[in-house]
Amino acid sequence: MSVSLSDPPIQKTKAFRHDINGLRAWAVMAVVLYHFGVPGFAGGFVGVDVFFVISGFLMTSIIISGLEQGRFSLWGFYLARARRIIPALLVLCISLLILGWFWLPPIDYKMLGTHAATALAFVSNLKFWREAGYFDVASHEKWLLHTWSLSVEWQFYILLPLGCLLLWHWLGRTAVKWTLIAAGLLSLLLSVYASARWPGAAFYLLPTRAWEMLAGGLVWWATRTQPMPRKMAVLAEVVGFALIIVSILCFDPAMQWPGYLALVPVLGAMCVLAANRSNSWLTANLIARRLGASSYSIYLWHWPLVVLLTYAGETANPQWIAAGIGLSVLLGELSLLGVENPTRKGLTKLSFTWQPLVLGSAVAIAGMMAVGARYQQVEGRIPQEIELVASAGISLNSQMNICHFDPTTGIKLPPCRHGDSNTPVVVYGDSHASALIPAVKAAAGAVIQFSYSACPSVLGATSLEAPKEKSKECNQFNINTIKKINGEYSHIPVVIVNRSSMPILGYNEANNGFGSLNKPIIFFDKKYEKPNKRLNQQYANALVDTICSINSPSRVYLVRPIPEMGIDVPNTMARAMMFGKAAPQISISLEEYHQRHAVVWAAQDKAARQCGVKILDPLPYLCHDGRCWGSKEGQPLYLDDDHLSKFGNKLLVPMFKQGLAGS
Repeated sequence: MSVSLSDPPIQKTKAFRHDINGLRAWAVMAVVLYHFGVPGFAGGFVGVDVFFVISGFLMTSIIISGLEQGRFSLWGFYLARARRIIPALLVLCISLLILGWFWLPPIDYKMLGTHAATALAFVSNLKFWREAGYFDVASHEKWLLHTWSLSVEWQFYILLPLGCLLLWHWLGRTAVKWTLIAAGLLSLLLSVYASARWPGAAFYLLPTRAWEMLAGGLVWWATRTQPMPRKMAVLAEVVGFALIIVSILCFDPAMQWPGYLALVPVLGAMCVLAANRSNSWLTANLIARRLGASSYSIYLWHWPLVVLLTYAGETANPQWIAAGIGLSVLLGELSLLGVENPTRKGLTKLSFTWQPLVLGSAVAIAGMMAVGARYQQVEGRIPQEIELVASAGISLNSQMNICHFDPTTGIKLPPCRHGDSNTPVVVYGDSHASALIPAVKAAAGAVIQFSYSACPSVLGATSLEAPKEKSKECNQFNINTIKKINGEYSHIPVVIVNRSSMPILGYNEANNGFGSLNKPIIFFDKKYEKPNKRLNQQYANALVDTICSINSPSRVYLVRPIPEMGIDVPNTMARAMMFGKAAPQISISLEEYHQRHAVVWAAQDKAARQCGVKILDPLPYLCHDGRCWGSKEGQPLYLDDDHLSKFGNKLLVPMFKQGLAGS
């Protein structure tokens, strides 16, 4: 969230800008209502973009006015920003770390510690960008995810005054203005380009967000000397709010963002700022004034409450949602009165020497707490039964980061060997193949691993998951792997494991990290937005042709699709237990299973008939009484919603031992 939430008026000698304060209120409530899932606010995330514009407006005013008057202090600027931002952030991080110590399972607490450290260092946007990927933890489980924009703005605050100061002394005032305009245009073009090619980077990083803040600066340059006539100001305000409201009501997270669409709320915020109507009923009413004043703290506290509702499984409960929104506003007001205002006043009384020492010491203490949380290994911190269930969510293949490929690692890594048996088995497939390495290793003694995230073992398909420049990497991975299987590994068995139906049917879990629910993730000659018969047939034919292209197909073992639970099994179980509830029994019906995997089953059967590959069926080991189960004897069989856990792997060892016995 934007730190502009708490920035001061342009100049203390001027009248307070109620329009800016009121615009903050609109922006923060849009974000809050969006995050709590209130219907009609699917585009509420544009509130962050509005804050970026406000921030750029205010910072440009402070810097340029100071330079013109010969009183600008770079050190003073940084200290002023720190006084506004750091105290409330510190209280939030420390509060979460203390509460997490008594409540969060190890994997969650370590993640909180990592994110707290990056938030306090104002680099959390870089961390969340790097985490965006196939095995990303669902965003609604990251307690400090919202600090990404705080980091973006802090990085902007570091660079903007430095750039302005240097240009001012070297080339003068005019050069500063035109350089900022040029930088804004370049950032906008980069944002549009990157949003399509590198959506994660475009969303989280400063170069693709800077234009929004520079747009606010442009408004200040354009309106600083000559205010709008009253009628024009009224029109500008109406148009501005109309653009913002349209964005909130009509946009949704599936859109490429920020990109060119972000121009709509950005232009809206620019119009409202340019209008400068401090007496408007839209921004100067009592509610807007209070919400605007506490908007920074509201934002800081609302997101952890959203995460809490996620943990409690109450994200669709209207009463919990209403309580969460109300508590966000209350905590924001308390933080304003009890943290923001007192610390700002107290720090201002200190000298320029003591202010950074006090703030730096506080940040260092909180940072040490965060690092301690990241690396703590204290037993007995939470009930053992909860810890045991939650730990199933830890990836069981310790070499996964080394051996498992994805669009970020490329496909040039050497194959990995697990175990020391002289008769290894090749395991080939996607992340499901990687997840089953322990079971195959236990059955065969040694495994040679070839796996690539979200990459079906079919030739000729192009992945939609990878960035455009690597969109054909999955196919190249398959070509390279089959070449090795037919070459240096031609004499050993091959086990092929995939999340086989996902390529044509899409993800069936809502929090998949990609937003592509029930949308195909591959194509051959044409991209499809929804599953369809033509794509199914293309995929089935390609699957059969690919499998049969392996020399000596009789040594090939196809694993039937692993049942997909649709929800994160260990998290769901552990979090119910964290709230004093019994761990739920998670399952899907066999009917659901067969309906989802009918195309793949038919293709596998065809491959068995056509070229003699063998089928390994996990259903007898994972399903009974007409259902496929996510847990057994109180232990999760999955590490998430579809990858088997260590315990789940143990159940499939007999299947692999029996199947591979004759190879």
